[in-house]
Amino acid sequence: MRILNTEELIPVVRELCMEACHNLCENTVQGLRDAREAEQSPLSREILDTLLKNADYARENRLACCQDTGMTVVFMEIGQEVCWQGMPVARAVDEGVRQGYRDGYLRKSVVDDPILRKNTGDNTPAMLTCEIVPGDKVKITVLPKGAGSENMSRMKMLTPADGVAGIKAFVLEAVELGGGKPCPPLVVGVGIGGTMDKAALLSKKALEREIGSRSPKEHLALLEEELLQEINKTGIGALGMGGTVTAMDVHIEAMATHIACLPVAVNLQCHSFRRAVAYL
Repeated sequence: MRILNTEELIPVVRELCMEACHNLCENTVQGLRDAREAEQSPLSREILDTLLKNADYARENRLACCQDTGMTVVFMEIGQEVCWQGMPVARAVDEGVRQGYRDGYLRKSVVDDPILRKNTGDNTPAMLTCEIVPGDKVKITVLPKGAGSENMSRMKMLTPADGVAGIKAFVLEAVELGGGKPCPPLVVGVGIGGTMDKAALLSKKALEREIGSRSPKEHLALLEEELLQEINKTGIGALGMGGTVTAMDVHIEAMATHIACLPVAVNLQCHSFRRAVAYL
């Protein structure tokens, strides 16, 4: 058994919030470079050049690479041999977010009630999901999620008869309806299976994966490739200005479901694919 005090989470989450928002990870930067090389539209190439310059400037000057520093999505994989002491885990995570958004001069975008809409003033609460895994380690992923891409995400309860063709049609529909609003080139997270809520969570968790990675399941890896090709035929292009690269990648996560169900969720991620990871 490994004993951890939840106060140890606070400085880690604080740093992850600032790191994710100030410093696009190398995998994202490489994805933008690859998109720039593949893009055939002169205008979209110019846009991608500007996005790369913006990422460099943000990193060098410790500034937010996008003004929408998002809701703070936090995934924690907690080893089952970890025993926590101290304040509740969620409270410690929120304190880390509070400090990170304050000290990193990051925009506070969270309202306390979806109807009354009073700003909480510190970007809390975090959108926290915890998963129990084997071992005695803790993995913490911070994934700031802006509203432009989140608003264009969709979920649908298909039927088993809709099959793969129905899944592909729905994913393409989501991308096409989004157009330039989610700020492409995108990373498209797709969740398939489970229940309605599980499919939505899978689509968000799919965004933890690196650009260029493929599902270990052969049929899902093939579907990822097929969807990426189809999405890049839409002609939406960088920031919706037309071009040959609308998505940098498609990631699919799937799980078991009911014999009568085929839930599918699509979570779109903008070109500012921000994420940072740490371990305890």
